[in-house]
Amino acid sequence: MKTLYRNWIEEWENRLCFRTNNRVVRPFEWGTEWSQTWPGTPQDNGYSSEEEYFQSINQAILQDSEPFFSYDVPRDFRLDGDMVRFTTAAPTPYESNNTVHAQWHPAKNDKGRAVLVLPHWNSSFDQHGGLCRALAKLGISALRLSLPYHDARMPPELHRADYSVSSNIGRTIDATRQAVIDARSCFDWLQSRGYDRLGIVGTSLGSCYAFLASAHDPRMRVNVFNHCSSYFADVVWTGLSTIHIRQSIEGEIALESLRECWKAISPVYYLEQYARYAKKSKFIYTTYDTTFLPEYSRDVLRRIKDRKIDHSVVVLP
Repeated sequence: MKTLYRNWIEEWENRLCFRTNNRVVRPFEWGTEWSQTWPGTPQDNGYSSEEEYFQSINQAILQDSEPFFSYDVPRDFRLDGDMVRFTTAAPTPYESNNTVHAQWHPAKNDKGRAVLVLPHWNSSFDQHGGLCRALAKLGISALRLSLPYHDARMPPELHRADYSVSSNIGRTIDATRQAVIDARSCFDWLQSRGYDRLGIVGTSLGSCYAFLASAHDPRMRVNVFNHCSSYFADVVWTGLSTIHIRQSIEGEIALESLRECWKAISPVYYLEQYARYAKKSKFIYTTYDTTFLPEYSRDVLRRIKDRKIDHSVVVLP
């Protein structure tokens, strides 16, 4: 029965993946220019290669990640109908990406409870709205964040959110930093509205962003991570949905080196920071997944258990 189910899921996910015809195999790029605005990182000089440069940057970030994910609280929060908008505190060269959009789903009598929802990679504007409406019916207000380079934030030359995860090493790090800062900024808005019982729900790429944000912010007391993995690079390298990115990267850099270049955006390196705070956490993964391979989920959960982090686990078929 398990084999039949696995085969059915594999066939279904392959059909979904290859039905999408707008994936673009873009040129591999180091993207060192993206690092010039990052706080606390070395400048691009004196290194024998771009790979050595990025490995040095990642080591510097991990030695003290607080400056890297720090920000000035936005001053232009505005609520337009059911949309919260503000200027990102981590600007990029793309104008459309620099305005943050978040859908607001207020609940009646929420008693100061609110959750930030971070959707999956390439999610459309209306996806995860059902979850937000369900939370609101349960008496928990929900704010659904549009991730960097997604929906209204997408540059006009794109049809997919290719700039959030891509074969450009520096831009992928920058997009992750921006997502973490935008998420933390959303909690500033929620607090300004009187909310003090706060949580976060992240799915897939949104789960990675949520973990990094929560590891640097004690306000997120309740955390739900739908999909989890140790290393950012491994998910990109082995995932079915990122096969076009691997096609660009493979031949330019080995997985082990890619892992080193993306260490600073990998949840596994922030477990100690996460464990500093009193948080409740739920991790969700599946026994068969073509994007987040189960062995990666089990690996990070073993490490979490070793650190005695308060958590529960849901394993779906």
